[in-house]
Amino acid sequence: MSLSASRIVCAGSLARRVVSFPFSFYCSTPMHISFRPIGCLLLGLCLAMGGFARSSHGQDSLETQVQALLDEPIYRQSHWGLLFVDLQSGDVVYEHNRHKLFAPASATKIFSTSAALDGLGADYRFRTPVFARGSVNSAGKLSGDLILRASGDPTLGGRTSDKGTIEFADSDHTYANWSSEAGLTPQEPLAGLNDLARQVRASGIRAVDGEVLVDDQLFERAESSGSGPKQVSPIVVNDNVIDLVLKPAEAGKPAEVTWRPHCGLLRVESRVETIAAGGKTEMFLRDHDGLITITGKLAADKQPVVRIQEVSDPAGWARSLFIEALERAGVTVSCSPSLKHPTHSLPSASQYAELKQVAELKSLPFSENAKLILKVSHNLHASELPLLLAASKGKKTLADGMKLQREFLQRCGVNVETISFGGGAGGARADYVTPQATVQLLQHLATRKDFAAFEQALPVMGVDGTLAKTVKSDSPVRGKVQAKTGTLVWDNVLNDQGLITSKALAGYLTTASGKRLAFAAFINGVPARDGVDSKKVGNDLGRLCEIIHRAK
Repeated sequence: MSLSASRIVCAGSLARRVVSFPFSFYCSTPMHISFRPIGCLLLGLCLAMGGFARSSHGQDSLETQVQALLDEPIYRQSHWGLLFVDLQSGDVVYEHNRHKLFAPASATKIFSTSAALDGLGADYRFRTPVFARGSVNSAGKLSGDLILRASGDPTLGGRTSDKGTIEFADSDHTYANWSSEAGLTPQEPLAGLNDLARQVRASGIRAVDGEVLVDDQLFERAESSGSGPKQVSPIVVNDNVIDLVLKPAEAGKPAEVTWRPHCGLLRVESRVETIAAGGKTEMFLRDHDGLITITGKLAADKQPVVRIQEVSDPAGWARSLFIEALERAGVTVSCSPSLKHPTHSLPSASQYAELKQVAELKSLPFSENAKLILKVSHNLHASELPLLLAASKGKKTLADGMKLQREFLQRCGVNVETISFGGGAGGARADYVTPQATVQLLQHLATRKDFAAFEQALPVMGVDGTLAKTVKSDSPVRGKVQAKTGTLVWDNVLNDQGLITSKALAGYLTTASGKRLAFAAFINGVPARDGVDSKKVGNDLGRLCEIIHRAK
């Protein structure tokens, strides 16, 4: 049976079989994107002979349970899109509005990550070299420049654990200014630059009488389509942000502040007051020419709070950190750090072949990057994926990368005419996809040799990543759902509240009977009022998975 096509078949079981309509899926995420489908096509209904055939009592039960969820008052104004398909048989277990377009939020990352896994390969490793341009005398003095050539490595060794994995917190630090649960990984964010600096010293260079430069010409800079850091650059150190950790003291006293990574160019001033337990915590950040000021209030009973400040010039930031790393490694540098990268001629691609390579940082396999992106819905890294695809083909722009992603989806049998994407992360206003296209891609991915790398990168419901707290520990679907979440919330200024533009969940579910399903569940347009928030809607998507799990 072709997984790239689908036709509807009504059999005695009254189930639907996907066998022949091409479908495609794209998803994105500005603040974290998710979908909620409203209105479900009843599993027990099947169009046959010009009329509707009734389903079995068990199917009616499934229909009743799902419809009860979709009809809850908080979803009265919302739009649902659902499709659950048996991976082995192709039977449609449940569907509603599967051909309609929905904003997918971060579920978009399923498309961009799978395209990058295909284009780069799960075993691909970033190689970030350092070159010496000039001569080195017997005393180890380089009369010339030291050039770090950015490879697009999203972590640059800053999250690598002793186990050889890229570490993540279930709520990533790049969401810290919007999420009270954001956390830091314990690794040294400058580990990669420190390693390169030590290699430069080991190569025999003791001093640099020239410039230290960062070549960020791998691809053209772009802007992330999701929340968090906005500048998408080939050079990334600690996601190009400064982490500030604030810890409450006694009420009435200043909160304690620490920050990382340290750079001599930056100063941090904290004017955050500790207030009585139960008080409202609020903080405001400002960056002015290297002076980061944080003001506000922190309740005495609060856990340490993380906030981030994005750097203004990623290349200048990396250059300054690398100069300091070289000094720590025992390499004297004559040039000075600066917040902005100096204007200086860089080698062309062909000229690098004539230069001496004095260091190289080799990353972990790309499958680890995919895991980080999907587990925590990392917008900055996902936004980089189309550009990495473009660079792998000698191209440089986001448009180039999206064309390559389109070609990949076509090879998967996805109907790209039913998809609209503006980037790789989700959250772009152009991002729309159908449940049908999403599931078709998921079906195809399940047939690939590299499926394990993709599946293992997905958050696991009730276990980790953005699905860690979606269901309770005793839920029947805990550990039974591997899926990408999506959340998109816009400000409803008129009513001083939020609009949950999209909540999404798409991936794989194992039923109580052991069947494996591919599914997409989107809900768009949920007013955030009367205690309803994106977490509540996400938990209801978890309830939907429980209903399907038990019924099948």
